[in-house]
Amino acid sequence: MEKIGKLERVIFHNKENGYTVGVFETEDEQFTVTGSFHDPNPGVKYRIVGEFKMHRKYGEQFNAESYEEVIPDDADGIRAFLAAGNVKGIGPKMANLIVDRFGKSTLDVLEQNPEKLLAIRGIGPKSLKVIAESFGETIEFTKISFSLRELGITMAQAVRIYKLYGGESLEVVKDNPYCLVEDIYGISFRKADEIAMKLGFEEDSEFRLESGVAYVLENFAQSGSTYMPKEQLLESTVKLLDVGSEQVEECLVQMIFQGKLQTDTIEETPVVYLYGYYLAEQSVAWHLAQIKEAHIDPLSADLDNLIQDAEKNRSGGIHLSEEQRGAVRQALTENVCIITGGPGTGKTTIINTIVYILEQLDIKVALAAPTGRAAKRITETSGVEAMTIHRMLEYVYSEDEHEMNFGRNEENPLEEKAVIIDEASMVDLMLMEGLLKAVKPGTRLIIVGDADQLPSVGAGNVLRDMLRSEYIPAVRLHEIFRQAGESLIVVNAHMIQRGEYPYANESNKDFFVMRRSREEDILNTVEDLFRGRLQNYYDFIHSGYDIQVLTPTKKGLLGTIHLNEVLQGVLNPPSEEKREKKSGSRIFREGDKVMQLRNNYMMEWKRDGETEKGKGVFNGDMGRIEGINPESGRVSVRYDDRVVVYENEDLMELELAYAITVHKSQGSEFPAVVMPMTWFPPMLMTRNLLYTAVTRGKNLVVVVGSEDRMHAMVDNNRIDERYTGLEYRLRQIDFGNTIG
Repeated sequence: MEKIGKLERVIFHNKENGYTVGVFETEDEQFTVTGSFHDPNPGVKYRIVGEFKMHRKYGEQFNAESYEEVIPDDADGIRAFLAAGNVKGIGPKMANLIVDRFGKSTLDVLEQNPEKLLAIRGIGPKSLKVIAESFGETIEFTKISFSLRELGITMAQAVRIYKLYGGESLEVVKDNPYCLVEDIYGISFRKADEIAMKLGFEEDSEFRLESGVAYVLENFAQSGSTYMPKEQLLESTVKLLDVGSEQVEECLVQMIFQGKLQTDTIEETPVVYLYGYYLAEQSVAWHLAQIKEAHIDPLSADLDNLIQDAEKNRSGGIHLSEEQRGAVRQALTENVCIITGGPGTGKTTIINTIVYILEQLDIKVALAAPTGRAAKRITETSGVEAMTIHRMLEYVYSEDEHEMNFGRNEENPLEEKAVIIDEASMVDLMLMEGLLKAVKPGTRLIIVGDADQLPSVGAGNVLRDMLRSEYIPAVRLHEIFRQAGESLIVVNAHMIQRGEYPYANESNKDFFVMRRSREEDILNTVEDLFRGRLQNYYDFIHSGYDIQVLTPTKKGLLGTIHLNEVLQGVLNPPSEEKREKKSGSRIFREGDKVMQLRNNYMMEWKRDGETEKGKGVFNGDMGRIEGINPESGRVSVRYDDRVVVYENEDLMELELAYAITVHKSQGSEFPAVVMPMTWFPPMLMTRNLLYTAVTRGKNLVVVVGSEDRMHAMVDNNRIDERYTGLEYRLRQIDFGNTIG
């Protein structure tokens, strides 16, 4: 549907992504228009294409899929166009002076001979430059966006492309449409391939080959691997591009010479890295070696006496087992040490003891974890402020380099003489590299985590690789302390880890299996639990936030997508008192529990009660929608003590979080966990996935579904094997030390 008229008023405009809400008026109607506009100007005549849609909260709106500015061709129209402020440097008075002098030729003068404006009183060289650039940009974007739309690029994408490439947008896209995959979020390789075909690119174009290779490697990295066996890469790329393996081989050689890829041989297998992951693995191994081999100041008091003092005076007195004492000794005498163990094995007690001793010795300690929730939990249990690793490393935007960087690095290392990292299984390769660069040799580095949990969401298998290499001194905890006599969660977690079937349904315990066979019955039971059944029997303040559904997959009746729709209806149904916002097929409502889906280093946040602001929202962060602005459509989300405002285009990075995947739950702990149990793809039905889900529950775990399926997960000890080279590189260091 096409409408021609005037933009009467702009209600909201986001300069970053172009999203606009305005009032549009044609000859016979007035309505609200929404869509992506580069630089919307009231009073300007537009031709918009789209359709009317009914918003349940704001009524009928015209969703503009594309637009173009209708430039007036008569003197009065030009006068009104300029007087409306559509060209910077020209107001109503100046518009009259210009049109009085040039009449119908005014726009031709602005575009082709702007220097003639110098004849107008009040226009000098500086103001002429502003006017010419502003008018040129208006005309330029109109022409560029029209051409981009002919290639199948949406207006929202066209706005982002123009923001990045400016006047060269069309040339950049025509020269190499595959650059959009890397540069423009939301444009996939498939989309770029469609554009390239419209532009007449050949199937064996070097741009297509390079983009295809990078796409295959990046997809592989998203599953956690840092490299790919060369033969597998060749096979996958040939299948994707439908070209010969010789052509892909030649492309690999070219990309290696360009510094985009790196080849290596690991355990006699030729492999290929994206260069950034190769450098990161080398860097992590090198920095670990530097920290491990550096001179470290000895403790100024007898360690056994320090441990006894901690047992006597910390938190009213504690008693460490010999295993725990050994972990404390090793952590304080080694330069770098790993402490690993399952739930209830005393990792938190050990951390607290180490912190107490370091404070008694006046040694400054930094305590951090990968997520805000994990850091908050450490603070509550230790009494010492913990923070996220990103915050500790002062993650900031560099104006010089136009990218996010760690403020703490080799040139500006952390000042603390001891650094403790908890929940280390969540730390991926790139974050570990940033951390190690900031740890000055001579600092004690203590890494704590559960190696049996699922590995990090990002690429790498850092904790497991370090342990397997046997290069880093490590303590494995086996004795169970926390709630060992009362908690079946703790007991069952260790049973699962050993390959034994868990106990369930014991009176006054915390682990239950509600046996159901049909998926519809499982779903109905999960709903019933959230309608108050659990809240009536347990001290849960708010079932929507205290109870967390964990499931292996996004798809299907018991996947996160469908479960979130169902649970949103149960826990946060539509209400006249709650504003809501539609984004694609999803509806976000005030009060909804939500999760961030990707690392966004540019997203701004503000901390409660402080003037402190910062940037960075990270994959897996969970929060709650505090408010939705009815005019702008902005969505405000609270993440613990930070508030982040999402614009319309940012909502693709957000999803409901009443149900989340087990992978996304890492580093979190919930008062109660509910897990549907049915047939899921075999690659997901693994022992360590079940173990991770169970260990997320603090007070209660309820499995709803087939007990046989749960037992099958225990039997399936298929480890999420990733292709990572850190273990190999650390072993090479150790081997080099041995033979040296």
